[in-house]
Amino acid sequence: MTEADPQLTGETAELLQVMIRNACINDGTPASGGEVRNAGTVDDALDGLHLDHYEPISGRRSVLATVEGSDPDAPTILLLGHTDVVPVSPDDWREDPFGGELIDGEVWGRGAVDMLNLTSSMAVAVRHLATRDHPPRATVKFLAVADEEAGGTWGAGWIAENAWDDVACDYVLTERGGVPFDGADGRKLVMASAEKGIGWRKLVVHGTPGHGSMPYGADNALITAAEIVRRLAAYQPRAQINEHFRAWAATLPVDDATRAALLDPDTIQAALAGMDPHLSQYCHAVTHTTFSPNVAHGGTKTNTIPDRIELDVDIRTLPGVTDADVEVMLTEALGDLADRVSIEDPVTTRAATTSPSDTPMFDLLRRRAAAVHPGAEVIPWMIVGGTDAAFFRERGIPSYGAGMFSPKASLQEFASRFHGHNERIDLDSLGLSTQLWIDLADGISP
Repeated sequence: MTEADPQLTGETAELLQVMIRNACINDGTPASGGEVRNAGTVDDALDGLHLDHYEPISGRRSVLATVEGSDPDAPTILLLGHTDVVPVSPDDWREDPFGGELIDGEVWGRGAVDMLNLTSSMAVAVRHLATRDHPPRATVKFLAVADEEAGGTWGAGWIAENAWDDVACDYVLTERGGVPFDGADGRKLVMASAEKGIGWRKLVVHGTPGHGSMPYGADNALITAAEIVRRLAAYQPRAQINEHFRAWAATLPVDDATRAALLDPDTIQAALAGMDPHLSQYCHAVTHTTFSPNVAHGGTKTNTIPDRIELDVDIRTLPGVTDADVEVMLTEALGDLADRVSIEDPVTTRAATTSPSDTPMFDLLRRRAAAVHPGAEVIPWMIVGGTDAAFFRERGIPSYGAGMFSPKASLQEFASRFHGHNERIDLDSLGLSTQLWIDLADGISP
């Protein structure tokens, strides 16, 4: 594995620590986030550069910096990093989730993996490109955005809609790639070239109010909602075996019979049941449109039978699945209880997106991965969550989840730190990612 610049590694770690301590927690409400704090930290880190700011509502600030390249024919690269983080359960952490402490070569805290690590590395790389004695080959834009963790309404989505000329580019590089792992036939490295769509729905379950002292035969909306939750959790639409999953399945440490079963829509469920859950969860998600009932609201008083329960369902769609398809699936899942439910307009919806993996940028990512991890094969993979890359893919811009990480955490362990307890990142990975952005800016060809 090649070495990163110790000076730049240290700068990235220090910036990451500050961004973690700013605690820009996005709980999905417009008043949360407070990304203005991390925007100010980015301003300080890029002092002396021309910066543009976007703040569609108070406190939800994003920052754009541009470093002009020397080759007018080289493509423009947008480094896209978000500055918000998801809430935490502090009692379940070994360390203070907003302490940003450096412990045994790892920076701890919420956002250390998702994705303040990469955002800080992008900022340090851009500062280095702007202040060294020669410009990069490519023009590089760095966009530090608010609100990614709640769908980008006040961040990348708003900017793409209202300030597209500012962020127009030829490639976007963002989160969810660059993690090495040992596959069935050698070292692999994932780079994201696709992501599932989002089709969040609010289901309103109806009943009849009454006194809680007489529950027999009551039309209790909560009891109906409990059965609806069970049905949604059990619902399994038919698997779709796509090219991303075929590439992923080829790397799995399973026998040939299991691999063949995974690639058959008729046998994949049985194959998943016998696998390590860390592997089967992703394999299931990348081959199915999924329905996860995650939030319930309802009831007014202990002695009152509720007549209305609201269920928030996280639906993630595969490529080609439309809103109309989601409605059909929901009706199928609910069965004879469908008439007890009203489905409100989609809370958040966008289609799955895919970028080609035969571009000069993806080829350069392959070469850089091989330089850092000799012999490693890059696997294009699909993110089963959502990122801001979708706003750019929708406009025809090839967008990739990239980064460069050390092998100190397995792919499964690394993935578990997204939105999980004890989130942390090692210093080697911080330095390697910082160097990657510099190498891409200098090495990309028209």
